[in-house]
Amino acid sequence: MAEATELMNEATGLTFEELEHWMGEHQIPRYRARQVWHWMYRKTVREWDAMRNLSAELRAQLAGEFRLRPAECRALEGISGETRKMLVGLADGEAVEAVLIPAADRVTVCVSSQVGCRFRCAFCASGQMGVSRNLTPGEMVGEVLLAIDQIGAHPDNVVFMGMGEPLDNYDALLKALRILNDGEGLAIGARRMTISTCGWVPGIERLKAEGLQVELSVSLHAPDDDLRSRLMPVNRRYPLASLMAACGDYSRVTGRIVTFEYTLIRGLNDRPDQAQAVVRWVRSIGGRVNLIPLSPVPEFSGEAPTPAAVEAFRTVLERGGINTTVRRSKGSEISAACGQLRRRVCGARGDAP
Repeated sequence: MAEATELMNEATGLTFEELEHWMGEHQIPRYRARQVWHWMYRKTVREWDAMRNLSAELRAQLAGEFRLRPAECRALEGISGETRKMLVGLADGEAVEAVLIPAADRVTVCVSSQVGCRFRCAFCASGQMGVSRNLTPGEMVGEVLLAIDQIGAHPDNVVFMGMGEPLDNYDALLKALRILNDGEGLAIGARRMTISTCGWVPGIERLKAEGLQVELSVSLHAPDDDLRSRLMPVNRRYPLASLMAACGDYSRVTGRIVTFEYTLIRGLNDRPDQAQAVVRWVRSIGGRVNLIPLSPVPEFSGEAPTPAAVEAFRTVLERGGINTTVRRSKGSEISAACGQLRRRVCGARGDAP
């Protein structure tokens, strides 16, 4: 898998300590780093020249060294005030997707971590295209900044649920989390950031030791190894017993409740006896469940279950003591399934238009 092409250093890929160190190396007063940091993340300026309390010489020096915004909005679908999807263009011509999800009292930004995905879950449009490369920390932070441009405020929550498997790009993900969490910058609390994984156990095991109380969301989608391996090839390497053990450890170490995403597919994984099996797995670690009726994907022939089947499944979970929500799709009209907007605009192989 190719790594990102670094045409220039990315300012958004620096921690505050790294920016401060750069200032010191260039005989620039270190307090300038805080000024730059505030311009970048509190005022979210788009050009170096907008940093008016810096000298023209320093602004030119920064512009020659760092790209301030490593991402741009190439397309935007949806209506202001409702769920909107951005096609995010990157400096090497690649593109990913980010989604803005407003609610009554908060705004959530869903960002991507890779161009495509190598895990090939059966009903995921991102997985069908394979993976081109990892995103850099600066590009992931850049997605959040683009979202701020659109919503006019800092987001309440950031979820790494877009294109890619975040834990497959672990080091870049962790750095992006720490930059987003920095109290002098965007100051997004760890508990307001969620990492979604298909069940990459080595990443879960690493993450529990980082001292970051980020939320963990795990794609479950089946209550037994045979069906889950058909839907999610990662299960052949890390079956349910090992996945649940890792999730239980994560919950115990961090004190966070693990959320399991379960996409309901008519006639495949939506029976009451399968719901009982989900109860047994999830209750063993004190987790909770988000039920998601299937959104259509051209490459997958499955259908969404009936509303009655969804409610029956939910009832079994709740009677089993599982905190359960049903997440209704808010964006089918904007190609909301990950990868669909990119595929439509850029083509099946992701070629730039």
